Amino acid sequence: MQNKKGSLSIESENMFPIIKKWLYSDHDIFIRELISNGCDAITKLKKLDIMGEYTLPDGFKAEIQVVVDTEGKTISFTDTGLGMTADEVDEYINQVAFSGATDFLEKYKDKTNEEQIIGHFGLGFYSAFMVADSVSIDTLSWKEGAAPVHWESEGGIDFEMSDGDKESVGTTITLYLSEDSLEFANEYRVREVLSKYCSFMPVEIFLSKANAEQEYETIDKEDLREDDVLVETIIEEAKTEERENENGEKEVVEVSPRKEKAKINKRPVSISTTTPLWMKHPNDCTDEEYKEFYRTVFNDYKEPLFWIHLNMDYPFNLKGILYFPKVNTEYDNLDGVIKLYNNQVFIADNIKEVIPEFLMLLKGVIDCPDLPLNVSRSALQNDGFVRKISDYITKKVADKLSGMYKVDRENYEKYWEDISPFIKYGCLKDDKFREKMSDFIIFKDLNDKYITLPEYVDASKGTDASGNGADEVVVEDSVESAEAADSEEQEEKEEEPATVYYVTDMQQQSQYVNMFKEQELNAVILSHPIDQPFISQLEQGDLKVKFQRIDAGLNETMTEEADEETLKAQTETLSEIFKKALGKETLEVKVEKLKNENISSMVTLPEETRRMQDMMKMYSAGGAGMDSDMFGGGETLVLNSSNKLVQYILDNKEGEHTDLFCKQLYDLAIIANKPLKAAEMTEFIARSNEIMMLLAE
Repeated sequence: MQNKKGSLSIESENMFPIIKKWLYSDHDIFIRELISNGCDAITKLKKLDIMGEYTLPDGFKAEIQVVVDTEGKTISFTDTGLGMTADEVDEYINQVAFSGATDFLEKYKDKTNEEQIIGHFGLGFYSAFMVADSVSIDTLSWKEGAAPVHWESEGGIDFEMSDGDKESVGTTITLYLSEDSLEFANEYRVREVLSKYCSFMPVEIFLSKANAEQEYETIDKEDLREDDVLVETIIEEAKTEERENENGEKEVVEVSPRKEKAKINKRPVSISTTTPLWMKHPNDCTDEEYKEFYRTVFNDYKEPLFWIHLNMDYPFNLKGILYFPKVNTEYDNLDGVIKLYNNQVFIADNIKEVIPEFLMLLKGVIDCPDLPLNVSRSALQNDGFVRKISDYITKKVADKLSGMYKVDRENYEKYWEDISPFIKYGCLKDDKFREKMSDFIIFKDLNDKYITLPEYVDASKGTDASGNGADEVVVEDSVESAEAADSEEQEEKEEEPATVYYVTDMQQQSQYVNMFKEQELNAVILSHPIDQPFISQLEQGDLKVKFQRIDAGLNETMTEEADEETLKAQTETLSEIFKKALGKETLEVKVEKLKNENISSMVTLPEETRRMQDMMKMYSAGGAGMDSDMFGGGETLVLNSSNKLVQYILDNKEGEHTDLFCKQLYDLAIIANKPLKAAEMTEFIARSNEIMMLLAE
């Protein structure tokens, strides 16, 4: 053909600096774009073969070869696709590719945040000029009689097209890298990028280094393939050793037979897995395959708890696998990774506009070919189609969890400690998820059993405040009056929310836990940070409940009847003694007659006060500039009139060691409720030693 020169009818001088600056943070996407183009070309050629318009040659391999040349400062991409004629190069490269890139940039050049465009799709061939000073194309079309074409351009401004010398159908694109992009002539850097974007492309991708020394490998002769390059045959003679037989005689035994080995050129290993697990039908996948895929993709060698295989063809095409990871919350963070793919091409991690926020705690892959990519994130957020995808994923996750609860309760309970933060976070963040999961939230109780909230409430209603069954209450009045009063009382009770007692730290709150167990009372364990906002949501739900930590107050079943006047007098006396001894004028003291005589003192803190303090601490931790010492106070010191130590103080108001006893009882009560501060602990230890010295004397 006649040589052709020209200038591209675009303002490349203006485009080039814009695109270089705008996409600087991830300009490695040119590799994904060029590989994607090569995959498309191969797919189209295969379709031509299926349609009978073209016959694939014997030994045809659908593959893309990526070659890096450190010395030559180049990187090339060779595909075995349908190639191009001179007219097609003129149309698709000189006109379409560059005009398409112009439109793309014109639309998004003002969006300076590189996170605006999902995946930066749409740049196509022009992305090569992000890293290259010049680019050349060598191509041969599948069409009969087609001539090879060579095309080259400096900086995407001027081009020259001439006859080429390519002998096989397909296209080779060579990038002559600019000085600030020489990293892409490095084999390890390119392998990293290919692994990131192209690990699951539908075509095999091979990476090699130009002028590299030939590497070899040795295999069994019977494993030799037609496409192997045999270098030499190696004979391994049989191996023998002398052993003693049953009769005690020595004999020569063959331990390894004679083998024929073949030394061959090292077989190339594809970077891409052409049929990833999520593209298979769930029935065709084994548990071990799911686990291996998880280990490979997420580099996490702790086995996942379980997984959900998404497989939908209508009304939109979506496939994927979501894993519930095993999380050690003491050492691991709860951040998951959801990888978004489009036709097996990696787009980005954790696109919250597509994937519900609470699912970000999981690990998984989602492949949605129908997803619009060259649009802004804000457009995705308001896209009705995208919302349908998000709703579908939410539904499938809820269905999996509720199904496990119904048919595999044992495993559901076994996994609960790991999955509960995710489920609770999902309920807080997504109303639809909360509606689907509300009946399947379980709580661990003081007996190490799992119960639902309605089960807890029903069990607690079986006993009234004094511990008696409802049918044992005696009413001295007429039957009619009793029935009327009972009816009114019942209505009143129904209006009041049921109290759900909870524990946040079984060790720290062990004294209160033991008191509950002694009275055969139950409580649920809520030890995760997410539990506080979660119970606030539950209190606003349809089931009328209020949550109260077990140290928020004394349950009536824990105390015995006592003379009110006596308790009042003791409270006034002990309040004065303790305030003076501790130097705490605002201290609130209350005397109760506890059934357990061994308990001398304890601290209670109203639930509302604690929640307010927790909220203020959270704001302080978030940098609100508040002093953490502001959040103390509000506690009530409860003293047990049945206890001998408390009686000693009452009997020895002006005693030599009364102040010592008061301080010790107060600190013991605090320790049973929360850790002492450093100075307080130092003083407590010194005082404990002093008390033991007194006992020793």
